[in-house]
Amino acid sequence: MTAQTSIKLAPTSEPDSGLSDLAQRLKAAGDPLRLEILRVLATDSFGVMELCQLFDIKQSGMSHHLKVLATAGLVASRREGNSIFYRRNHSSLEDTSASLTVALYQTLDGLPITASLQQRIDQIHNQRAEASQAFFAEQTDTFKEKQDLIAAYQVYGPQILELLATTALPASQRVLEIGPGAGEMLPQLAQQFAQVVALDNADSMLRNARQLCQQQQLDNLVFVCNDTRYCQSQQQSFDCAVINMVLHHTPSPAQIFADVSQCLKPGGAFLVCELCEHNQDWAREACGDVWLGFEPQDLSRWAAENAMREGQSIYVALRNGFQIQLRQFFKL
Repeated sequence: MTAQTSIKLAPTSEPDSGLSDLAQRLKAAGDPLRLEILRVLATDSFGVMELCQLFDIKQSGMSHHLKVLATAGLVASRREGNSIFYRRNHSSLEDTSASLTVALYQTLDGLPITASLQQRIDQIHNQRAEASQAFFAEQTDTFKEKQDLIAAYQVYGPQILELLATTALPASQRVLEIGPGAGEMLPQLAQQFAQVVALDNADSMLRNARQLCQQQQLDNLVFVCNDTRYCQSQQQSFDCAVINMVLHHTPSPAQIFADVSQCLKPGGAFLVCELCEHNQDWAREACGDVWLGFEPQDLSRWAAENAMREGQSIYVALRNGFQIQLRQFFKL
């Protein structure tokens, strides 16, 4: 009889973690609806119910798809009051599957959004805007008092003006202030620029700002009741744009950057004063905040996506736990 030789096989090695992550990401992306979700999360954050409205799907089904995408590292979540909002997970662009994720996002962003889906996105933005407008219409006379609970202009205003004074501009002809509120910054802008355009979609707030400027006999201001879509008709006509503690009230902060980029001259500056991300939910009801501040990298990313380079950044910590970010961006 011929002796049989037994062959011992080496133990199966553990699967490479990088391959496991890659497989999970590929599996998550292998569904048309999940790809559509990633497509609409390109710049905006949406709540679960908003995504259900966009795609006409039950909450249980949407929650399942979001869980799959989150487990694969393709979406990140953030609590805004009682709601959880989802967006693309940009930290995944730094992991072992980064090249795949970048290619996936670039491919998705090259695909057009259907007209019907864009219409539903616009409806959600309009709903957010209408809620904000209703709040300001009701709280016009008391809003400044409530806003001061978060950050009084006199606390951080001098730093904005100092940053503006040291900002290199193409000229000092036209400046745009988005959401001037009570108009506290307008007199200083009127001294530095030949023309100041005050843009606000709340007529009641704009009326208060106009009264303040009339009392000071300022005659180089123009008041426009509109949202930042106004910027699309003002191609490269402003040397500077300023938005002060307004971004967290807007339905789509990323769209603000896109619109402002269109109206700035090459080399024009965009100065942003905004809250850093926080968890003080009372600000939503008291001050009509849509968003509980932003991470600094959010603003940096929106600027870069709209042909703006980053300038100076200043951070101011307040005694009540809030932190303010003063940011400077320049149109390329």
